[in-house]
Amino acid sequence: MVSKTVAVYDACVLYPAPLRDLLMRLATKDLIQAKWTDMIHEEWIRNVLLNRPDLKRSQLERTRKLMNEHSRDSLVAGFERLIPALNLPDQDDCHVLAAAIHSGAKTIVTFNLEDFPDRILKTNGIKAQHPDTFILRLLDIDTQVVCDAAMEHRASLKNPPVSLPSFLETLKKQGIPKTIARLERLMN
Repeated sequence: MVSKTVAVYDACVLYPAPLRDLLMRLATKDLIQAKWTDMIHEEWIRNVLLNRPDLKRSQLERTRKLMNEHSRDSLVAGFERLIPALNLPDQDDCHVLAAAIHSGAKTIVTFNLEDFPDRILKTNGIKAQHPDTFILRLLDIDTQVVCDAAMEHRASLKNPPVSLPSFLETLKKQGIPKTIARLERLMN
């Protein structure tokens, strides 16, 4: 039996709703154990509110609550004491690394790979992965589970319903083109 990947989702991959939804659906499967913190939640919520004045904080707090409820043991706490000893190019990212160390995660899923240098992360047995690389790896581990998660995601979009090509195009715009190219071959 393959052990579950434990991965911390950085705020930048939770910011765009389509990618967040796909990553959340993957987190509800037994394939991976997703992790995040209240600080990560606060960061993506703050940035969404800055760029989407049409949304209310209460809407995003509902999303946070649902994320915490639907992904078992996802919320990491008690990592804060590790932050002062960490050194990253962007000190504001030390909380993400601290959460990964504290939770035993081996992966940080982020678009900001330059903010998590391999030379620093490898001392803790952690790798930063772009979400495209991360999801492709999951496709290699269990193609059916990832395809099922994508189909569940699409099926949840009912108002209005979304065609498969439109759904895949929206996800491609989220910065995961290699994943989408593979899903197009598998789902058509």
